Amino acid sequence: MWLRHDLAAGLAVFLVALPLCLGIALASGAPLYAGLLSGIIGGIMVASISASPLAVSGPAAGLTTVVAGSIITLGNYHVFLLAVIIAGAFQLLLGLLKLGSIANYFPSAVIKGMLAAIGIMLIAKQLPLSIGYDQPDFWTSGLHDLFSPKKYQALTQHISKGSLIITLFSLALLVLLQRPFAKKLANTPAPLFVVATGIVFSVIFINTNSVLTLKPDQLVNIPAGLFSNISFPAFDQLFSNTQIWKDGVVIGLLASLETLLCIEAVDKLDKHNRITPVNRELIAQGIGNITCGLLGAIPLTAVVVRGAANVDAGARTKTAAITHGVLLLLAVLLIPFILNLIPFASLSAILLVTGYNLTKPKLYKNMFSLGWKQFLPFVLTIIVILATDLLIGVSIGLLFSIYFIIQNNFRAEYRITRTVIHGIETELIKLNSNVTFLNKVKLKKTLDEVSPYTALTIDGSNCNFIDYDILETISEFTTKAKDRHIELHLIGIKAVEVAHSLHA
Repeated sequence: MWLRHDLAAGLAVFLVALPLCLGIALASGAPLYAGLLSGIIGGIMVASISASPLAVSGPAAGLTTVVAGSIITLGNYHVFLLAVIIAGAFQLLLGLLKLGSIANYFPSAVIKGMLAAIGIMLIAKQLPLSIGYDQPDFWTSGLHDLFSPKKYQALTQHISKGSLIITLFSLALLVLLQRPFAKKLANTPAPLFVVATGIVFSVIFINTNSVLTLKPDQLVNIPAGLFSNISFPAFDQLFSNTQIWKDGVVIGLLASLETLLCIEAVDKLDKHNRITPVNRELIAQGIGNITCGLLGAIPLTAVVVRGAANVDAGARTKTAAITHGVLLLLAVLLIPFILNLIPFASLSAILLVTGYNLTKPKLYKNMFSLGWKQFLPFVLTIIVILATDLLIGVSIGLLFSIYFIIQNNFRAEYRITRTVIHGIETELIKLNSNVTFLNKVKLKKTLDEVSPYTALTIDGSNCNFIDYDILETISEFTTKAKDRHIELHLIGIKAVEVAHSLHA
């Protein structure tokens, strides 16, 4: 089966993963070899531990902004690696505690808003590289730089015509390869075409002594002795800065969410309808990220692009993912001189398209069509993430979604009907399945509005659960009902002793 199906699939995923590993490391502000190491660990170690037959792990575009921000905030890549280890330990703990269903508790609107904001930031952060900006300090203060006009004015002083030509041609190529007439080339990944084209342009510029020739710092630079240049975590700094722990938990949470969403998507593509055990997946991801931190790699997740490419190439088992990891390792060891011909402009073009796919105008239109209860949390999540950071943005979006849930809960958990029977005004309050303290304020107001000299029935016979606060509110009303000459009937509701009477 490996020779017939998984070898070819592993090769296809390798061709997709290679440029993405480099590009995501570039976007994260990490050493380029850190992206390749992450892909190798995800392909070999995580795939070996995971029970997913088709998912493929590696560095993910969804983590680039938080990783870049963390590296800048912590000020040292060696210290950042501690946050990666903490992220892995957090994921490992989630898996051991069997909390793999955590993704189900995040509203779809918030997750889509998070991904859209990441797409916007990814595009903004790739613009400098796409035009050949070769200074090391363009982004110095994380997300706040996105709103600095001076930063964008500085770009005009560092435009490289060679990089700009490669970027524009690469973008055109990526768009054309999505067209129906390009289906004959479907077996060859578009990112590979882009990288190969960029190498051809770069070599032509060099051999013709053109003014368009790229500078050395506008090309990938993988050191020949990769493993002799690995960065290791600064364990002596582990308790020196609480920001390390905060960043670790944020990276662990986001990596877990992205992994679980990816696993769900890839399982739906599986023709054999196999279901991945999510808790074991979190354990595999946690061990993988701990290893990434120890060996100087950027954090990894299960990645939809790689998983989908794996399925499309006909993979049957997880040996396809392992094969892709082995091929990445061999490429780094045997052909680093070819990797070093790749222009950053080619990688930035790939990531510009990736960012656009995360924040397409069609997404905003679709979310708006779903109504304000979906659109507002979605937009608010984007705005707050861009203005602050991912954790605050997701938290605010989540709170906003919870507000709508509570608002709906007020309306959903009981119904009021009014009729006139034998000349007596009669009201019925029918409690639904679960009535909690969230309904207390609304129920009190409803009871206070019941007219004197009427009949009132409160029916809780269909309830699975009635909160004590609700029972207490109804019991308090029994005294008021007598004073207001209201004929009160309780069905399926047990009266409780009112709290204030206990202190009498």
